[in-house]
Amino acid sequence: MTALEPLREVIARHGLDARKSLGQHFLLDPGITTRIAALAGDLAGRHVVEVGPGPGGLTRALLDSPAETVTAVEIDPRAVAVIGELAALFPQRLRLVEADATRQDLAMLCPAPRQVVANLPYNVGTPLLVGWLRQAAQWERLTLMFQMEVAERICAAPDTPHYGRLAVLAQWTSVCALVMRIPPGAFSPPPKVYSAVVSLTPHATQPDPALFRAMEQVTAAAFGQRRKMLRGALRPLGGEALLAAAGIGGERRAETLDITEFDRLARCHLARIGGRADG
Repeated sequence: MTALEPLREVIARHGLDARKSLGQHFLLDPGITTRIAALAGDLAGRHVVEVGPGPGGLTRALLDSPAETVTAVEIDPRAVAVIGELAALFPQRLRLVEADATRQDLAMLCPAPRQVVANLPYNVGTPLLVGWLRQAAQWERLTLMFQMEVAERICAAPDTPHYGRLAVLAQWTSVCALVMRIPPGAFSPPPKVYSAVVSLTPHATQPDPALFRAMEQVTAAAFGQRRKMLRGALRPLGGEALLAAAGIGGERRAETLDITEFDRLARCHLARIGGRADG
């Protein structure tokens, strides 16, 4: 890549201090950003979406990879100015979209094969992930950085403290792996907790939208009252009748069910409500 102005100088010139309200913690170490880009696999011919590029540390690493194009989605006007300068240097490969990523269908921004590679803003990481899981068939891979606690929730196994709704939705649709841990000192400003990169590779077969909504309803009810036995937690969805249809004992608790059992519950719930899950 052409020699670029050091990131700290770019940040100072634009007054780009990280803002807590935007969940910003900037990752400036090129060794780490290069590793994150590499964790996405061979990006040759791939179109990459990056959310919250900030000053562009990871953006630079992605441009230094063989990715066909990079689409950076940024809401902060100060960072938009920074990434705009970078886009002017790479007009054929870097596209800047000034928008709120939580309100965008990011799969529409670039052709397949497409991936997301991002150091996600802490305050919107989970809702962004759930949105991408709803359309997992559109993505080849998601390589995402979260707070460590969120990463552990995504990858947790049944009957462990972090296992919950997010683990079920993620592992039902994807192969999930925590692939890198990053200490607070790697960021500016340092967060109070470790961060981690999670790789999610969608399964070849994905649930249709109605089944996904049914799974969201089942997991919300099941984990909404973790201390209750399932016959009580799932009462709003049919309780004992739903559990009987799925062949699951009502005395069990949500954290003891594996992904296959939740899949049975979601399918039975969808069948009971006539193939619709609009609520």
